[in-house]
Amino acid sequence: MPPRETTELAVRDLHDEVDRAASRLSAKHRLRLTCKRGCSSCCVDELTVFTVEADRIRARHGDLLTRDEPHPVGGCAFLDEQGACRIYDVRPYVCRTQGLPLRWLDEHEGQTVEFRDICHLNEVADEPVESLPIEDCWTIGPFESRLATLQATQSDQPAGRVALRSLFGPCESHDS
Repeated sequence: MPPRETTELAVRDLHDEVDRAASRLSAKHRLRLTCKRGCSSCCVDELTVFTVEADRIRARHGDLLTRDEPHPVGGCAFLDEQGACRIYDVRPYVCRTQGLPLRWLDEHEGQTVEFRDICHLNEVADEPVESLPIEDCWTIGPFESRLATLQATQSDQPAGRVALRSLFGPCESHDS
C-alpha cells in the first residue's frame, strides 16, 4: 500500500477536482442556490463516507475528534452551534455537491431509470430540476466510483464506509 500521505494527497486532489466542477455548476445556478455558511438543511445525521475520506478527516482534525463533542443527533456530527461545518476544509465528497441539482441512474422494474433531486431550499417552481439539461446537473456515480477505486487500491483500511459520527472519540493510531 502507498504511504498514508500519498493516499491523503490523492483524496485531496479528487476533492479539488470535485470543487472545480461543482463551482462551475454553482455559477450556472447562482440565482437558484440559496446555500451559504450556516445553511445546514442537507447536513443530516447518519451520513457515511469512504474510509479514505474518514482517514483524511482524522489526519487533519484529530484534535477536534478527541477534544470536542459531536453536534447533537439529528444534524451532521461536524456542525457547530451556528450550523457551520467544523471540517469544511476536508469535508467529504458528498458534502461538496449538496445543494446542486443531482441526477443518478438506478434500476427500477428491470429498466435503467434516471432520478433527480435538489435541496428543497433550491427548488424553483418555474424551472423544476426534472427539466434541466443533463449537463446542468451533478451526475452521481463517476466520482463515487473513483473514490471506491482509490480506497481499494491505496488504503490499508477495509472496504466500506464510515459513519461521520463514529469518528468522534479516541483516535486510533494510523501509522503506516
